[in-house]
Amino acid sequence: MKRRDFLQSAIASAALAVIPVNQTFAESRQDRRLPVRTKISLNAYSFNRPLTSGQMTMDDMIDYAAQVGFEGIDLTGYYFPGYPQVPDDDYIYHIKQKAFDVGLEICGSGVRNDFAQADPVARQAAMKHVKDWIVVASKLGGQTLRIFSGNNVPAGHSRDEAFQWVVSCINECADYAGKHGIKLAIQNHNDFLKTADQVEKLMQAIESPHVGLMLDIGSYQSADPYVEIEQTVKYAITWQLKEEVFIYGKAVKTDLDKMKDIISRSGYRGYLPIETLGEGDPKQKIAVMFEEVKKRFNMMRV
Repeated sequence: MKRRDFLQSAIASAALAVIPVNQTFAESRQDRRLPVRTKISLNAYSFNRPLTSGQMTMDDMIDYAAQVGFEGIDLTGYYFPGYPQVPDDDYIYHIKQKAFDVGLEICGSGVRNDFAQADPVARQAAMKHVKDWIVVASKLGGQTLRIFSGNNVPAGHSRDEAFQWVVSCINECADYAGKHGIKLAIQNHNDFLKTADQVEKLMQAIESPHVGLMLDIGSYQSADPYVEIEQTVKYAITWQLKEEVFIYGKAVKTDLDKMKDIISRSGYRGYLPIETLGEGDPKQKIAVMFEEVKKRFNMMRV
């Protein structure tokens, strides 16, 4: 190859490899040419009652996840001792080592926050909380920290005002997350974010590669939640794959075949955290759902 041709080829290849800093996760993912690959993980919120009552410890839950056959675990921050304060390093590294010992990957954590508050001091406190737990997630070896956008629009203020507060807070936290190797996973939680259109508007307003969506399939409560799931799947970096979806507020069993088709078409690669809610023994419910998900998604591995 002539020197001039070689240099031109090298420059062109370098240009293709560079992703602009302000390009969103969804946009950057369009350049990927990889087959779909999924791994099944457990969201700790499935054990909310036994964990909060003291009937189960984090160690117990990790052992259970390994016994069932999960590949990863999403360790919601609420169940660490002293939450909302960050746990001490001894406990963080104990949990990290515990997961390693039983062959589980810690795929992320999550916190409670509200960026749609009129009081700027309260918003600063919410950002500090998220930043503190970004550090925890990084120490755990996770990849994501689940956050919320906000609760409701405060009285006396418009949705547009609250939207700008949310965007500003997420952008600042995203910069911090990037410095710690963590992606922020915004959950559509039927709060400030109720519809797919609202999720899209927010995701398009955030110019950071360190932000994606925790796609909660149970929080789109429209005539056809699968349409909204498919509309926003391009932003998904993790999930809350639940046993039920809601049609106009009425719970119906999740159509996992339909979910498999949506995810397959999306090109998603990553974890599918299971979250079971409601009445019944969570150990039994999780084990049943794990087998149902595994049966459908095992073939989406390479």
